Amino acid sequence: MGTFIGHVYPGLFLFLYGLYQAIVVSKAAIVNDSLLNPSCPPRNKGRWARLWEISYQGLLKIVAGSILIAYENGCVKGGLVLMNRELPPRFLFPKEWQHLTMFVLLALNGCVDVTSKNLLPQRCVLLEKGGLVLVFYVLLMLLVSHVQDSTGVELQVHSLLILVVFLLMLVLTAELWAPNALYLSMTETFLFLMMGSWLMQAGFILYRPISGYPWQDDDISDIMFVTTFFCWHVMVNALCLLGIYGISSFWHHCYRPRSKLMGSKGAPYYTHTEGPTYQLLPEVEPAERDDQALLLPESSP
Repeated sequence: MGTFIGHVYPGLFLFLYGLYQAIVVSKAAIVNDSLLNPSCPPRNKGRWARLWEISYQGLLKIVAGSILIAYENGCVKGGLVLMNRELPPRFLFPKEWQHLTMFVLLALNGCVDVTSKNLLPQRCVLLEKGGLVLVFYVLLMLLVSHVQDSTGVELQVHSLLILVVFLLMLVLTAELWAPNALYLSMTETFLFLMMGSWLMQAGFILYRPISGYPWQDDDISDIMFVTTFFCWHVMVNALCLLGIYGISSFWHHCYRPRSKLMGSKGAPYYTHTEGPTYQLLPEVEPAERDDQALLLPESSP
């Protein structure tokens, strides 16, 4: 992770995950739906019906974590070695091992999601939320230790990242007691967007500056502008979240009623495998039911 790619790819994954969560949360807020069990259109039951029940978020975490683990191990010539052979032995590559631990946590969190949604007899939301909270508690400890030898611009960049992780940890902890709270989910989504975008920005600041010249650790203006860029990220991500909500609301109010009308033109049918097709009659009003009940004795032989 101590490279440009090592910052951009994890940041891109977190940012895309935040965009997906923004769409899900916006839909739940507009239609007043549940965040834990969102309603979805009925699927055709058949050979591939179980594919719709797979935890794709969990699988994506496992795949992304595995790729990042392989990338981190490949960045070190000869692979990661824990200790050297000198006397006394010394630990090697401390930051790389911390990066590897972060990616292992991501993959393990994906395993928890898949286990909860697809392997257990009943989904355990507390297990999913608790696993994610544990990941961020460990991540916060790793990041605090990660900046022990950092100074100047690098210290400022990682300190702001630690701030986002700390706030996200607090929100996820609160969700253990209120997992279906919309305002907490909206805040969590915003913080995931912030964490992803700032991690990508950190790659450009530390390894590929836009000016082509490295940032100066002894220049106070460079350190101040790091905080200014962070504030710009706050505004841009807030506008991004608001824009997703606005687009989702526009789509729901303009296109969703039309699809409902198209789906309700005909009466539903019941088809038996060996018999004819029957059309279900519309529901009868209470007054009509009374009239039919009065006519039944007269029509009986």
